[in-house]
Amino acid sequence: MFAALRRTLAVLAALPGAVVFSAPAWGQSQATALEEVVVTARKRDETIQNVPVTENVFTQQAIEAAGIESPRDFVAMVPNMTLVEVQNVGNSFITIRGISQARNSEPSVAVLVDGVLETNPYQFDQELTDIREIEVLKGPQGALYGRNAIGGAILIHTVDPSDHFSGAARVGVGNGVSEKAQVAVSGPIDAAGTLKYRASLNYYDTDGYRENSYLNRKADPYRDYSGRLRLLWKPSEQGSADLRALFDRVETTAYYYIIPRANEASVFSDFSTPPNANDVTSPIQNNNLGTDTRDVTDVALKLDYSLGGGTLTAVSDYNRTKEIDTGDAFDFRPIPTSLLYFFSGGVPAALGGPYDQSQSQFIDVTTYSQELRFTSQKIGGFSWIGGAYYVHTERFISTDNLVDRGAGVPAVYETPLVDPANPAATNTNSTFLSDSQNNNAWAVFADATYEFTKQLELDAAVRYDEDRRQNTTDTPAHFLPDPTAHTGEVRKHTFDAVQPKGTLRYKPADNVTLYGGWSRGFRSGGFNQTGVGAVAQSTGHLGVHDLFNAEIAETWEVGVKSQFLDRRLGANLALYYTDSHNGYFFYFDATTSTQNLGNLDARYKGGELELTARAASWLDLYANFGYTDGKVTRMEDPTVVGNKPPLLTKNTVNAGFQVHEPLGGGVSGVLRLDYQMIGRTWWDPYNVTDRDPINLLDARAGVEADRWSVTAWSKNLTNKIYNAEFSPGGFLWRALPRQYGVEFGYRF
Repeated sequence: MFAALRRTLAVLAALPGAVVFSAPAWGQSQATALEEVVVTARKRDETIQNVPVTENVFTQQAIEAAGIESPRDFVAMVPNMTLVEVQNVGNSFITIRGISQARNSEPSVAVLVDGVLETNPYQFDQELTDIREIEVLKGPQGALYGRNAIGGAILIHTVDPSDHFSGAARVGVGNGVSEKAQVAVSGPIDAAGTLKYRASLNYYDTDGYRENSYLNRKADPYRDYSGRLRLLWKPSEQGSADLRALFDRVETTAYYYIIPRANEASVFSDFSTPPNANDVTSPIQNNNLGTDTRDVTDVALKLDYSLGGGTLTAVSDYNRTKEIDTGDAFDFRPIPTSLLYFFSGGVPAALGGPYDQSQSQFIDVTTYSQELRFTSQKIGGFSWIGGAYYVHTERFISTDNLVDRGAGVPAVYETPLVDPANPAATNTNSTFLSDSQNNNAWAVFADATYEFTKQLELDAAVRYDEDRRQNTTDTPAHFLPDPTAHTGEVRKHTFDAVQPKGTLRYKPADNVTLYGGWSRGFRSGGFNQTGVGAVAQSTGHLGVHDLFNAEIAETWEVGVKSQFLDRRLGANLALYYTDSHNGYFFYFDATTSTQNLGNLDARYKGGELELTARAASWLDLYANFGYTDGKVTRMEDPTVVGNKPPLLTKNTVNAGFQVHEPLGGGVSGVLRLDYQMIGRTWWDPYNVTDRDPINLLDARAGVEADRWSVTAWSKNLTNKIYNAEFSPGGFLWRALPRQYGVEFGYRF
């Protein structure tokens, strides 16, 4: 194996690099050509090299080989795509080619699991257990995938039920006193094999990795329980029914942000020290550990029936996601080092207790969705898809600040704990806001593809979306920050848009695909919590209102996909230009402790170069390069025009290799390294600070046979200390340090 490693390093020095590759973890093929991967980007089975879409794919073998267990793992291998993970588990922000997500916003990409659209952004951040394939599509995909596909789409496919009884199990331990266990079983239920099942369970638990120096314990314990069940019934060749159920529960902590300061002895240093997203010296020292519990329940039914000339598909989905967060507020430090100590005139009693304040947020979202579509067969070079979609959403959110007397933070759900008329009570609310939403959205869509010749193809699609939103103010009158608002106030607004897309594909040779096109994407607007617009305007924060507008993005793109040297080397290139109107930006209002959205216009341009190589039967290589430049072109605050848009990362690099060397006796050795560079990143439209480029390295090494494997692994191998997020207001959140462990897998 060490001889193989020496040969690996020699090849790495000679080759420019290699894109995401499929490297089986349970016994690698000795083939010398790149794997031919089948994708469903256009809701049909096609090879990735032929589909005229910029796309990265992870097969089941690649998922296992790279140790992909969560969204951050595969995002780290995709160019021009980043993921900002924040404290409350339901919030993780994808940025793809500059189009970003913010707290309490609609996502920047559409996420579909087994063809079912996730209707709630709080669903996305889950453990990826028992996954068959992950597809990442870039550029607006709304014509086919609808809501929120303004930046792209992520298609997740779980493992299908098997014809014979089979299963897999994996257990592991790691630093942070962490442990995990996964098991999946599958097989037929009836003797005829028309009804099959697949069930999987996942458990992960850790004491945490980040230290709270005030409490002298870990700040981030984390526990996740999840389970999936699929029942596939195929009574005939014409029809099938696929029932999928998911339950996921996460128990962790929240709100241990950091506000850095040059000198803790002087609160005035808080105002003289500019924000610095690269400050990693300030400790975590909030006096409350906080809590964060999220429950996700999802049930979906997919029906397929073959008719003359095509297939009729009906997809029904129910989802409920609840999350309750509690923790410290503002700078999370005990008086007198608290920022609020200054505002109180140095009198702790003015804050109601010996500490600053605490906070709680509750979100409860229920959705019902239905899609009906017809997918035609290909007749004489012509094929088409047509359908309709409907989703109903009920959403409740409450946010509040409470007096912190050092007795912990109670969870606040739909009503405040204590009326402020009784300020002597423990944990009295100082602010409380609550709103409920009742939204209905529908769409119709069509896509047509025509092959003029075997080399030339035109694809044209269009979708019309209408989103009717209604917000009811549930906040008690004495808590409303806007004196003109009232409890029970109902606000309504309808957002609608047409999303067309046109793509031309030309194949001058079997191993070369040229494509180009134009597309228009749509992301619905919505409501901030009642009264925050007036507060924001009074404090000079322009662009934030009780209503934020829908975003429209138009993208021009050209690309080439190619393979050379008997399909041992692949090279893909894509260039794009995007004009975004009413993109989102995030604003935190400290007065009401609310998370709010505003709008701005921006332009983006850039591209991706992806290289992949099978240098030898035992060696795979890849290298991806992404570049995105952008600027704000319009905002209510004119001083922002020309700045970088929020969450923009200028360039990314993803590279790595995998060695798979037979050792004899049916046992092979595996060594894998994955490198990620996240370029300079801006966090808000004011560009008050930016984060320097980050270099990260993951590693895996082990041995495996046909049915078992033992693997040692490490994420952030070099223990790079950096901040995962800088939030407007000066809040920092520290990224995970080095993680490492060992795992054992077995198949039966």
